[in-house]
Amino acid sequence: MTIIVLNFKTYRETTGEAALSLSKICQGVAEDCGVEIAVAPQAVDIRRIAKNVSIPVYAQHVDGVGMGGYTGHVTAVSVQEAGAVGSLINHSERRLQLAQIEASISACKAAGLNTIICTNNVATTRAAAALEPTYVAVEPPELIGSGIAVSQADPEVVRGSVDAVKRICAGVGVLCGAGITTGQDLRAALDLGTEGVLLASGIIKAKDQRAALEDLVAGA
Repeated sequence: MTIIVLNFKTYRETTGEAALSLSKICQGVAEDCGVEIAVAPQAVDIRRIAKNVSIPVYAQHVDGVGMGGYTGHVTAVSVQEAGAVGSLINHSERRLQLAQIEASISACKAAGLNTIICTNNVATTRAAAALEPTYVAVEPPELIGSGIAVSQADPEVVRGSVDAVKRICAGVGVLCGAGITTGQDLRAALDLGTEGVLLASGIIKAKDQRAALEDLVAGA
């Protein structure tokens, strides 16, 4: 099944009550259209959203630390107990070093969480696949929030990423990120061999979020 992961980031439109409202919209569209839609709210909103919707909830980041003296860190256990089923790791707006990525992956796996490692090109996608996350999401940073979909502007990075991942670990899924907005963008990403998309502002900043989401899933 096609998966759409909506990263809430820290927009005003996805903070607090607004985050819960958009999550309910996502659940309604998922149920009506037969696609899987997951949301990735800010850490403080995970528990309330997870209690009020049945769609998957992801954290935006997890630190690769355990329990103990780690003030200010976000642990895998804390987001799992709050109701999250997984986490984004290494988003371009929250870059990590390789050792940190490995630690975050290990912490998530130990807590039974799915993982989405964000990458920016074929080489980093290949390296990420070797860590065997649930998904790798390829998204060149220069296209994030641009309205120009990577599946359209640079299809070779998507096609090459899919090929690289499947050669290393066939069980790792590939998502397409950066600039995804319309059903045409989603269809192009799926045609390149991905399992779905990771997106944010194209839906969050839309005047009618539900209509924008319905247009997007029409490409599934």
